[in-house]
Amino acid sequence: MSRSNENILDTSTLKKAWLTIHENSCPYNYNFHLHTIFSDGRMSPYGLIQQAVRIGMTGLAITDHHTVDGYLDIQQSLPKLRHQNGGKTLPYIWTGVEITAKLLDTEVHILGYGFDIESPYLQPYLQGSTLRDSRAKADKVIKSIQQAGGLAVLAHPARYRLPARTLIPAAAKLGIDGVETYYAYSNSKPWQPSATQTKEVKQLAAKYNLYSTCGTDSHGLSLLQRI
Repeated sequence: MSRSNENILDTSTLKKAWLTIHENSCPYNYNFHLHTIFSDGRMSPYGLIQQAVRIGMTGLAITDHHTVDGYLDIQQSLPKLRHQNGGKTLPYIWTGVEITAKLLDTEVHILGYGFDIESPYLQPYLQGSTLRDSRAKADKVIKSIQQAGGLAVLAHPARYRLPARTLIPAAAKLGIDGVETYYAYSNSKPWQPSATQTKEVKQLAAKYNLYSTCGTDSHGLSLLQRI
């Protein structure tokens, strides 16, 4: 498996990080759901990492829709970033992507992490647009992420047409690795996970032995908010 940068850690390290996640992990320590100008966000990748350094974050993943161009852009900026920060350790940067899929005939978003960006299994999903054929089925998306060496997570499971109590068991049956347990559905300021949804999703994650992740789903100019 190709690993193009020292900041890409293997999935065993990613799993260890997820085992530490709790309601206060995001947004100051970790953030596993971020968007840049390479999809529908307003932040440049360089500005995103500069902000992450100022915040003092431990690790993050850019999860642009159907592209890893933001991640690749950051890789080119790492020498400059290290120089600007006096050689200090930068936040861990895992590969990430957000893929639109169909689960129980409902459109959902599946997040992929820690995968090999050169894997042929994932290439159809990294072309900048949503697939509308059989490859968009959740089982195929999950399997493709995992075949590329990554982990698959159901994003914001309480935001869809069907409830989390229906979608999470279905995703678990397909072999998904985790769920985005900590998410601010009301876009609260300051950012904090929505209590009711978090309780339900956390219980379901435990029931189906899934990892819990967190993310602000930032689309604006701050890593600390969704918009």
